Amino acid sequence: MRIVQQKAGILVVLIALAVSSAWSQTASPENWVGSWAASQQIPEPQNAIPPDDLRDSTVRQIVHLSLGGSTVRVHVSNAFGIEPLHFTSVHIARPLSAASPQTNAASDRALTFSGKADVIVPAGAEYLSDPLDYSVTPLSNLAVTFHLDAPPSGETGHPGSRETSYYVHGDFTSAPDLPNAKRVDHWYQVSAIDVRGSSNSAAIVAFGDSITDGHGATTNGNDRWTDVLSERLQATGSTRGISVLNHGIGGNHLLTDGLGPNALARFDRDVLAQTGVRYVIVLEGVNDLGGLTRESDASAAAHGALVHRILGAYEQIILRAHAHGVRVYGATILPFVGSDYYHPPAATEADRQTINDWIRAAGHFDAVVDFDKVTRDPQHPERLLPAYDCGDHLHPNPAGYRAMGEAVPLALFGAGD
Repeated sequence: MRIVQQKAGILVVLIALAVSSAWSQTASPENWVGSWAASQQIPEPQNAIPPDDLRDSTVRQIVHLSLGGSTVRVHVSNAFGIEPLHFTSVHIARPLSAASPQTNAASDRALTFSGKADVIVPAGAEYLSDPLDYSVTPLSNLAVTFHLDAPPSGETGHPGSRETSYYVHGDFTSAPDLPNAKRVDHWYQVSAIDVRGSSNSAAIVAFGDSITDGHGATTNGNDRWTDVLSERLQATGSTRGISVLNHGIGGNHLLTDGLGPNALARFDRDVLAQTGVRYVIVLEGVNDLGGLTRESDASAAAHGALVHRILGAYEQIILRAHAHGVRVYGATILPFVGSDYYHPPAATEADRQTINDWIRAAGHFDAVVDFDKVTRDPQHPERLLPAYDCGDHLHPNPAGYRAMGEAVPLALFGAGD
Protein backbone atom coordinates (compact mmCIF):
# COMPACT_ATOMS: atom_id res chain seq x y z
CA MET A 1 0.00 0.00 0.00
CA ARG A 2 2.87 2.36 0.90
CA ILE A 3 4.57 1.65 -2.47
CA VAL A 4 1.35 2.52 -4.34
CA GLN A 5 1.09 5.80 -2.41
CA GLN A 6 4.72 6.63 -3.15
CA LYS A 7 4.22 5.96 -6.88
CA ALA A 8 1.08 8.08 -6.86
CA GLY A 9 2.96 10.90 -5.17
CA ILE A 10 5.78 10.71 -7.72
CA LEU A 11 3.20 10.81 -10.53
CA VAL A 12 1.61 13.97 -9.07
CA VAL A 13 5.02 15.64 -8.88
CA LEU A 14 5.85 14.70 -12.48
CA ILE A 15 2.49 16.04 -13.71
CA ALA A 16 3.05 19.28 -11.78
CA LEU A 17 6.52 19.66 -13.28
CA ALA A 18 5.16 19.04 -16.77
CA VAL A 19 2.42 21.63 -16.29
CA SER A 20 4.94 24.10 -14.87
CA SER A 21 7.25 23.56 -17.84
CA ALA A 22 4.43 24.05 -20.32
CA TRP A 23 3.31 27.21 -18.52
CA SER A 24 6.82 28.65 -18.55
CA GLN A 25 7.03 28.09 -22.30
CA THR A 26 3.66 29.62 -23.12
CA ALA A 27 3.18 32.32 -20.47
CA SER A 28 6.55 33.54 -19.24
CA PRO A 29 6.44 36.63 -17.02
CA GLU A 30 6.33 39.93 -18.90
CA ASN A 31 8.16 42.91 -17.43
CA TRP A 32 5.69 45.71 -17.98
CA VAL A 33 6.84 49.12 -16.76
CA GLY A 34 5.01 52.43 -16.58
CA SER A 35 6.44 54.99 -19.01
CA TRP A 36 4.03 57.83 -18.21
CA ALA A 37 1.39 58.35 -15.54
CA ALA A 38 -0.64 61.08 -13.85
CA SER A 39 -2.46 61.09 -10.53
CA GLN A 40 -6.22 61.04 -10.90
CA GLN A 41 -8.54 63.36 -9.00
CA ILE A 42 -11.86 65.16 -9.34
CA PRO A 43 -11.25 68.26 -11.47
CA GLU A 44 -12.32 71.48 -9.77
CA PRO A 45 -15.34 73.15 -11.47
CA GLN A 46 -13.14 75.65 -13.29
CA ASN A 47 -10.93 72.82 -14.58
CA ALA A 48 -13.71 70.44 -15.68
CA ILE A 49 -15.01 70.13 -19.24
CA PRO A 50 -18.74 71.06 -19.35
CA PRO A 51 -20.82 67.87 -19.66
CA ASP A 52 -22.47 68.99 -22.90
CA ASP A 53 -19.03 69.36 -24.47
CA LEU A 54 -18.32 65.70 -23.67
CA ARG A 55 -21.51 64.37 -25.23
CA ASP A 56 -20.59 62.56 -28.47
CA SER A 57 -17.10 63.96 -28.05
CA THR A 58 -13.55 63.18 -29.12
CA VAL A 59 -10.77 64.10 -26.69
CA ARG A 60 -7.11 64.12 -27.80
CA GLN A 61 -4.29 64.40 -25.25
CA ILE A 62 -0.52 64.56 -25.65
CA VAL A 63 1.72 62.87 -23.08
CA HIS A 64 5.50 62.73 -22.75
CA LEU A 65 6.91 59.23 -22.29
CA SER A 66 10.01 58.52 -20.24
CA LEU A 67 10.81 54.95 -21.34
CA GLY A 68 10.61 53.44 -24.82
CA GLY A 69 9.50 50.00 -25.95
CA SER A 70 8.07 47.94 -28.81
CA THR A 71 4.75 47.11 -27.10
CA VAL A 72 2.40 49.48 -25.27
CA ARG A 73 -0.83 49.44 -23.33
CA VAL A 74 -2.95 52.34 -22.08
CA HIS A 75 -4.87 52.74 -18.80
CA VAL A 76 -8.21 54.53 -19.15
CA SER A 77 -9.72 55.70 -15.88
CA ASN A 78 -13.11 56.18 -14.29
CA ALA A 79 -11.59 56.39 -10.80
CA PHE A 80 -13.90 59.16 -9.56
CA GLY A 81 -16.91 58.36 -11.71
CA ILE A 82 -20.11 57.34 -9.97
CA GLU A 83 -21.54 55.39 -12.94
CA PRO A 84 -19.97 53.15 -15.61
CA LEU A 85 -18.26 55.07 -18.43
CA HIS A 86 -18.40 53.90 -22.07
CA PHE A 87 -15.33 54.56 -24.22
CA THR A 88 -16.53 53.79 -27.75
CA SER A 89 -13.02 53.89 -29.21
CA VAL A 90 -9.47 54.69 -28.09
CA HIS A 91 -6.56 55.35 -30.46
CA ILE A 92 -2.88 56.23 -30.15
CA ALA A 93 -0.72 58.06 -32.68
CA ARG A 94 2.48 60.07 -32.93
CA PRO A 95 1.79 63.81 -32.63
CA LEU A 96 3.48 66.24 -34.99
CA SER A 97 4.07 68.64 -32.10
CA ALA A 98 3.69 68.75 -28.33
CA ALA A 99 1.42 71.79 -28.80
CA SER A 100 -0.82 70.68 -31.67
CA PRO A 101 -3.70 68.22 -32.19
CA GLN A 102 -2.14 67.08 -35.48
CA THR A 103 -0.84 63.52 -35.69
CA ASN A 104 1.00 61.39 -38.21
CA ALA A 105 -1.88 59.62 -39.97
CA ALA A 106 0.23 56.55 -40.79
CA SER A 107 1.01 56.07 -37.08
CA ASP A 108 -2.61 55.90 -35.92
CA ARG A 109 -3.64 52.62 -34.27
CA ALA A 110 -6.84 51.55 -32.55
CA LEU A 111 -6.59 49.97 -29.11
CA THR A 112 -8.70 47.02 -28.05
CA PHE A 113 -10.01 45.87 -24.68
CA SER A 114 -10.46 42.12 -24.36
CA GLY A 115 -10.46 42.07 -28.14
CA LYS A 116 -13.14 44.74 -28.62
CA ALA A 117 -12.82 48.33 -29.80
CA ASP A 118 -14.98 49.72 -27.00
CA VAL A 119 -14.97 49.27 -23.24
CA ILE A 120 -17.30 50.09 -20.34
CA VAL A 121 -15.25 50.99 -17.26
CA PRO A 122 -17.07 50.48 -13.93
CA ALA A 123 -17.44 53.35 -11.50
CA GLY A 124 -14.30 53.85 -9.44
CA ALA A 125 -12.17 51.65 -11.69
CA GLU A 126 -9.64 51.82 -14.47
CA TYR A 127 -9.09 49.51 -17.44
CA LEU A 128 -5.95 48.36 -19.24
CA SER A 129 -6.01 48.03 -22.99
CA ASP A 130 -4.79 44.91 -24.71
CA PRO A 131 -1.05 45.00 -25.53
CA LEU A 132 -0.35 46.58 -28.91
CA ASP A 133 2.81 46.06 -30.93
CA TYR A 134 3.74 49.70 -31.36
CA SER A 135 7.25 51.10 -31.12
CA VAL A 136 7.79 54.21 -28.99
CA THR A 137 11.11 55.88 -28.28
CA PRO A 138 12.28 57.24 -24.93
CA LEU A 139 11.43 60.88 -24.21
CA SER A 140 8.96 60.99 -27.10
CA ASN A 141 5.39 62.28 -27.19
CA LEU A 142 2.31 60.16 -27.77
CA ALA A 143 -1.23 61.24 -28.58
CA VAL A 144 -4.08 59.35 -26.90
CA THR A 145 -7.51 60.00 -28.42
CA PHE A 146 -10.83 58.63 -27.18
CA HIS A 147 -14.51 59.05 -28.00
CA LEU A 148 -17.36 59.16 -25.49
CA ASP A 149 -20.98 58.83 -26.50
CA ALA A 150 -22.11 60.34 -23.18
CA PRO A 151 -20.28 62.47 -20.59
CA PRO A 152 -18.97 60.82 -17.43
CA SER A 153 -21.08 60.98 -14.29
CA GLY A 154 -18.24 62.50 -12.31
CA GLU A 155 -15.12 63.48 -14.25
CA THR A 156 -11.76 61.94 -13.51
CA GLY A 157 -8.68 63.86 -14.55
CA HIS A 158 -5.44 65.64 -13.79
CA PRO A 159 -5.75 69.44 -13.90
CA GLY A 160 -2.00 70.13 -13.59
CA SER A 161 -1.05 68.58 -16.91
CA ARG A 162 1.13 71.46 -18.19
CA GLU A 163 0.06 70.01 -21.56
CA THR A 164 -2.68 71.11 -23.96
CA SER A 165 -5.61 68.78 -24.70
CA TYR A 166 -8.22 69.08 -27.45
CA TYR A 167 -11.91 68.15 -27.68
CA VAL A 168 -14.54 68.32 -30.40
CA HIS A 169 -18.02 66.88 -31.02
CA GLY A 170 -18.24 63.72 -33.12
CA ASP A 171 -16.06 60.64 -33.44
CA PHE A 172 -12.71 61.72 -34.85
CA THR A 173 -10.46 59.31 -32.97
CA SER A 174 -8.51 58.38 -36.12
CA ALA A 175 -8.48 61.88 -37.67
CA PRO A 176 -4.97 63.31 -38.22
CA ASP A 177 -6.18 66.76 -37.17
CA LEU A 178 -8.91 68.38 -35.07
CA PRO A 179 -8.95 71.87 -36.63
CA ASN A 180 -12.04 73.14 -34.80
CA ALA A 181 -11.26 71.64 -31.42
CA LYS A 182 -11.51 73.51 -28.15
CA ARG A 183 -8.32 73.60 -26.08
CA VAL A 184 -7.69 73.14 -22.39
CA ASP A 185 -4.49 72.62 -20.38
CA HIS A 186 -5.67 69.58 -18.42
CA TRP A 187 -5.82 65.79 -18.84
CA TYR A 188 -8.92 63.60 -18.49
CA GLN A 189 -9.78 59.90 -18.09
CA VAL A 190 -6.30 58.54 -18.99
CA SER A 191 -4.08 57.54 -16.08
CA ALA A 192 -1.02 55.70 -17.43
CA ILE A 193 0.87 54.22 -20.37
CA ASP A 194 2.98 51.09 -19.97
CA VAL A 195 5.69 49.63 -22.18
CA ARG A 196 7.12 46.13 -22.18
CA GLY A 197 10.61 46.55 -20.78
CA SER A 198 13.74 44.49 -20.33
CA SER A 199 14.31 42.23 -17.34
CA ASN A 200 15.98 45.03 -15.36
CA SER A 201 13.49 47.79 -16.21
CA ALA A 202 11.73 49.54 -13.33
CA ALA A 203 9.83 52.70 -12.49
CA ILE A 204 10.47 55.61 -10.14
CA VAL A 205 7.35 57.27 -8.76
CA ALA A 206 7.80 60.96 -7.97
CA PHE A 207 5.20 61.44 -5.24
CA GLY A 208 4.45 65.00 -4.32
CA ASP A 209 2.56 68.27 -4.62
CA SER A 210 2.64 71.16 -7.11
CA ILE A 211 6.44 71.33 -7.06
CA THR A 212 6.49 67.80 -8.49
CA ASP A 213 3.42 68.43 -10.65
CA GLY A 214 5.34 71.32 -12.20
CA HIS A 215 3.71 74.62 -11.23
CA GLY A 216 5.92 77.24 -12.89
CA ALA A 217 7.12 74.89 -15.63
CA THR A 218 6.56 75.65 -19.32
CA THR A 219 3.25 74.51 -20.81
CA ASN A 220 4.02 71.83 -23.43
CA GLY A 221 7.71 72.28 -22.57
CA ASN A 222 8.28 69.16 -20.45
CA ASP A 223 10.75 70.90 -18.15
CA ARG A 224 9.57 69.73 -14.71
CA TRP A 225 12.27 68.28 -12.45
CA THR A 226 10.94 64.81 -13.23
CA ASP A 227 11.48 65.44 -16.97
CA VAL A 228 15.07 66.49 -16.30
CA LEU A 229 15.60 63.31 -14.27
CA SER A 230 14.18 61.24 -17.14
CA GLU A 231 16.61 62.85 -19.58
CA ARG A 232 19.55 62.04 -17.32
CA LEU A 233 18.43 58.43 -16.83
CA GLN A 234 18.15 57.93 -20.60
CA ALA A 235 21.57 59.49 -21.20
CA THR A 236 23.26 56.99 -18.87
CA GLY A 237 23.70 53.42 -20.04
CA SER A 238 23.17 51.75 -16.68
CA THR A 239 19.84 53.52 -16.06
CA ARG A 240 18.20 53.51 -19.49
CA GLY A 241 15.68 50.94 -18.28
CA ILE A 242 14.40 53.24 -15.52
CA SER A 243 11.28 55.33 -16.05
CA VAL A 244 9.88 58.27 -14.09
CA LEU A 245 6.17 58.51 -13.26
CA ASN A 246 5.06 61.95 -12.11
CA HIS A 247 2.45 61.58 -9.37
CA GLY A 248 2.41 65.13 -8.13
CA ILE A 249 -0.88 66.91 -7.44
CA GLY A 250 -0.99 70.67 -7.06
CA GLY A 251 -2.10 71.68 -3.58
CA ASN A 252 -1.68 68.17 -2.21
CA HIS A 253 -1.29 67.56 1.53
CA LEU A 254 0.09 64.68 3.56
CA LEU A 255 -2.63 64.83 6.17
CA THR A 256 -5.78 66.43 4.77
CA ASP A 257 -7.58 66.46 1.45
CA GLY A 258 -6.82 69.54 -0.59
CA LEU A 259 -6.73 69.44 -4.37
CA GLY A 260 -7.00 65.68 -4.70
CA PRO A 261 -6.95 63.05 -1.96
CA ASN A 262 -4.35 63.37 0.80
CA ALA A 263 -1.05 61.60 0.27
CA LEU A 264 -1.75 58.69 2.60
CA ALA A 265 -5.17 58.10 1.02
CA ARG A 266 -3.78 57.98 -2.52
CA PHE A 267 -0.53 56.13 -1.77
CA ASP A 268 -1.80 52.68 -2.74
CA ARG A 269 -3.18 53.77 -6.12
CA ASP A 270 -0.52 56.31 -7.05
CA VAL A 271 2.55 54.42 -5.83
CA LEU A 272 2.05 50.76 -4.97
CA ALA A 273 -0.26 50.01 -7.90
CA GLN A 274 2.01 51.63 -10.49
CA THR A 275 3.36 49.24 -13.10
CA GLY A 276 6.92 48.12 -12.37
CA VAL A 277 7.47 50.49 -9.43
CA ARG A 278 10.74 49.89 -7.59
CA TYR A 279 11.49 53.35 -6.17
CA VAL A 280 9.54 56.32 -4.81
CA ILE A 281 10.82 59.85 -4.16
CA VAL A 282 8.60 61.60 -1.60
CA LEU A 283 8.38 65.42 -1.73
CA GLU A 284 5.35 66.30 0.40
CA GLY A 285 4.66 68.53 3.38
CA VAL A 286 5.00 72.17 2.36
CA ASN A 287 1.22 72.60 2.04
CA ASP A 288 0.65 71.08 5.48
CA LEU A 289 3.25 73.44 6.98
CA GLY A 290 1.98 76.51 5.18
CA GLY A 291 -1.66 75.76 5.80
CA LEU A 292 -1.30 75.83 9.58
CA THR A 293 -0.53 79.55 9.63
CA ARG A 294 -2.00 80.78 6.38
CA GLU A 295 -4.71 82.86 8.07
CA SER A 296 -3.07 83.48 11.45
CA ASP A 297 -0.25 82.19 13.61
CA ALA A 298 -0.72 79.08 15.72
CA SER A 299 0.33 78.08 19.22
CA ALA A 300 3.59 76.32 19.95
CA ALA A 301 1.57 73.22 20.81
CA ALA A 302 -0.15 73.29 17.41
CA HIS A 303 3.20 73.62 15.65
CA GLY A 304 4.59 70.68 17.61
CA ALA A 305 1.54 68.53 16.93
CA LEU A 306 1.71 69.22 13.20
CA VAL A 307 5.40 68.29 12.99
CA HIS A 308 4.66 65.09 14.91
CA ARG A 309 1.86 64.15 12.50
CA ILE A 310 3.95 64.92 9.40
CA LEU A 311 6.78 62.71 10.64
CA GLY A 312 4.24 60.01 11.44
CA ALA A 313 2.92 60.20 7.88
CA TYR A 314 6.45 59.76 6.54
CA GLU A 315 6.86 56.70 8.75
CA GLN A 316 3.63 55.24 7.36
CA ILE A 317 4.81 55.80 3.79
CA ILE A 318 8.14 54.12 4.54
CA LEU A 319 6.45 51.12 6.18
CA ARG A 320 3.98 50.64 3.33
CA ALA A 321 6.63 51.02 0.64
CA HIS A 322 8.98 48.54 2.30
CA ALA A 323 6.17 46.03 2.76
CA HIS A 324 5.91 45.91 -1.04
CA GLY A 325 9.65 45.85 -1.75
CA VAL A 326 9.78 49.50 -2.85
CA ARG A 327 12.76 51.66 -1.90
CA VAL A 328 11.67 55.04 -0.58
CA TYR A 329 13.76 58.21 -0.82
CA GLY A 330 12.93 61.32 1.18
CA ALA A 331 13.22 64.73 -0.45
CA THR A 332 13.77 67.73 1.80
CA ILE A 333 11.15 70.49 1.74
CA LEU A 334 12.12 73.59 -0.22
CA PRO A 335 12.31 77.00 1.51
CA PHE A 336 9.27 79.25 1.14
CA VAL A 337 9.68 82.31 3.35
CA GLY A 338 8.34 85.29 1.42
CA SER A 339 5.62 83.17 -0.18
CA ASP A 340 2.74 85.27 -1.45
CA TYR A 341 0.35 82.45 -0.55
CA TYR A 342 1.43 81.14 2.85
CA HIS A 343 3.34 84.02 4.55
CA PRO A 344 5.15 81.59 6.89
CA PRO A 345 6.25 83.01 10.26
CA ALA A 346 9.51 82.12 12.00
CA ALA A 347 7.86 79.19 13.78
CA THR A 348 6.89 77.59 10.46
CA GLU A 349 10.45 77.94 9.17
CA ALA A 350 11.63 76.24 12.37
CA ASP A 351 9.15 73.43 11.72
CA ARG A 352 10.54 73.00 8.19
CA GLN A 353 14.08 72.77 9.53
CA THR A 354 13.04 70.17 12.12
CA ILE A 355 11.35 68.06 9.46
CA ASN A 356 14.27 68.33 7.05
CA ASP A 357 16.67 67.31 9.81
CA TRP A 358 14.54 64.20 10.37
CA ILE A 359 14.50 63.41 6.64
CA ARG A 360 18.31 63.71 6.50
CA ALA A 361 18.86 61.59 9.62
CA ALA A 362 19.93 57.98 9.20
CA GLY A 363 17.48 55.18 9.85
CA HIS A 364 14.39 56.75 8.29
CA PHE A 365 14.31 56.94 4.48
CA ASP A 366 16.48 54.63 2.40
CA ALA A 367 18.29 57.70 1.05
CA VAL A 368 17.86 61.47 0.85
CA VAL A 369 17.42 63.83 -2.11
CA ASP A 370 18.35 67.22 -0.69
CA PHE A 371 16.25 69.62 -2.76
CA ASP A 372 16.41 72.21 0.05
CA LYS A 373 20.19 72.41 -0.23
CA VAL A 374 20.02 72.76 -4.02
CA THR A 375 17.35 75.45 -4.26
CA ARG A 376 17.94 77.71 -1.23
CA ASP A 377 19.64 81.08 -1.32
CA PRO A 378 23.00 80.66 0.49
CA GLN A 379 22.69 84.20 1.84
CA HIS A 380 19.09 83.68 2.98
CA PRO A 381 18.61 79.90 3.37
CA GLU A 382 14.98 80.32 4.41
CA ARG A 383 14.24 81.59 0.86
CA LEU A 384 14.47 80.20 -2.65
CA LEU A 385 17.46 81.31 -4.68
CA PRO A 386 16.13 84.21 -6.78
CA ALA A 387 17.44 82.64 -9.99
CA TYR A 388 15.31 79.56 -9.25
CA ASP A 389 12.14 81.39 -8.10
CA CYS A 390 9.12 81.49 -10.44
CA GLY A 391 8.09 84.71 -8.71
CA ASP A 392 5.80 83.50 -5.92
CA HIS A 393 8.69 82.50 -3.60
CA LEU A 394 7.17 79.02 -3.29
CA HIS A 395 7.59 77.28 -6.66
CA PRO A 396 10.76 76.96 -8.73
CA ASN A 397 10.99 78.17 -12.33
CA PRO A 398 12.35 75.97 -15.16
CA ALA A 399 15.94 76.76 -14.09
CA GLY A 400 15.09 75.69 -10.56
CA TYR A 401 13.44 72.50 -11.78
CA ARG A 402 16.54 71.72 -13.85
CA ALA A 403 18.72 72.15 -10.77
CA MET A 404 16.42 69.80 -8.85
CA GLY A 405 16.41 67.16 -11.59
CA GLU A 406 20.18 67.29 -11.86
CA ALA A 407 20.56 66.92 -8.08
CA VAL A 408 18.98 63.45 -7.88
CA PRO A 409 21.84 60.92 -7.59
CA LEU A 410 21.52 58.33 -10.38
CA ALA A 411 23.37 55.85 -8.16
CA LEU A 412 20.12 55.47 -6.21
CA PHE A 413 18.71 53.51 -9.13
CA GLY A 414 21.38 50.87 -9.64
CA ALA A 415 20.65 47.46 -11.07
CA GLY A 416 19.78 44.75 -8.58
CA ASP A 417 19.30 47.01 -5.56
